[in-house]
Amino acid sequence: MLLVSAPIVGAEEKAVLSEVIDSEWLTMGDRVRAFEEAFATMHGAEDAVAVSSCTAALHLILQALGVTCGDEVLVPSLTFVATANAVRYVGADPVFVDIESMDVPLISLAEAEARCTPRTKAVILVHFAGYLPDREAWRAFARRRGLLLIEDAAHAPGLKEAGTFGDAAAFSFYGNKNMTTAEGGAVLTRDGAVREAIRQARAHGMTSTTHQRLNSRTPHYDVTMLGFNYRMDELRAAIGLVQLKQLQNWNGIRLGLTLIYRRLMALDCPSVQIPFSGSSLSACHIMPVLLPSFVNRQDVIDHLRANGIQTTIHYPPVHLLSLYRQLYPNLHLPQTEAFAERELTLPLHPRISTSMLEMIVARLAEVVHSRANTGAVA
Repeated sequence: MLLVSAPIVGAEEKAVLSEVIDSEWLTMGDRVRAFEEAFATMHGAEDAVAVSSCTAALHLILQALGVTCGDEVLVPSLTFVATANAVRYVGADPVFVDIESMDVPLISLAEAEARCTPRTKAVILVHFAGYLPDREAWRAFARRRGLLLIEDAAHAPGLKEAGTFGDAAAFSFYGNKNMTTAEGGAVLTRDGAVREAIRQARAHGMTSTTHQRLNSRTPHYDVTMLGFNYRMDELRAAIGLVQLKQLQNWNGIRLGLTLIYRRLMALDCPSVQIPFSGSSLSACHIMPVLLPSFVNRQDVIDHLRANGIQTTIHYPPVHLLSLYRQLYPNLHLPQTEAFAERELTLPLHPRISTSMLEMIVARLAEVVHSRANTGAVA
């Protein structure tokens, strides 16, 4: 099966895992610190905080920035559910905002303006598929409204522009991301006080770590805030250090493959729309396409799977998931819903070759043309 995403791990990752095991120090230590420094340097930031997941990163950001009960946070519904869940973790209410358009499936600035209330405290920008929104427009909006500006940059590691929009940014290193530590995440913020509060909160609010107490030869610590067990371990950090060395190269390959997809689709399957037609700055995390309305998506999924090609969808709108549908029973986001009904995610990762892309597009064209001509798969 040609997979939608596939981690690239091998001998070097195995070797560094063995080194960690041989060191007999498995939790937060020198490798975690080295990974934080390397990730920050790649993004032109002063420092970073490594955590156990992007979800943890979002939760810690919201808590450190003072988002709490009674506050509202503007979020897109076209995202993974963790974006909204993290808002609820701190007792605030997510306010779902429609996307800009079928071609630009990012949170709409105009709709965000319309959904602001006196309770609105922050907005979370999701860099869907690795594409970034208009930074200056959102910064101006946040300043005008007095809002915190947070980035869910799970899809955009390696882009220097990611993490530069506002107050803080959360990144993901899950197994299907552009680089991976299996599970893991990171926070970037320019505010040193916020960064250190997040660093402390990720480890139960303790004033020192086990590694720090070992080196300082004292067992004493204090707990000065409510914290969580959101630490990254040495094993994941070691993998991350290896992966970081390849991230820019892998992102370049993803961009090249995306351009080939666009060229082939325009020639062989022009009725299939590829979003972000006017965008160039992206980490190209996934390859979303919009099927024509005359095609049944499940037929396309089945046809491609029968030919050894996995597909998926990004995403079921969060406001239509059972939990949130109960909380927001009358909410209708027409653009988001229309996009989600037609979206299909095709394979995109650095292990894919041009010939594989040609095969994918050919099989997609088969089923789309068949539906257009006869109403059934040939």
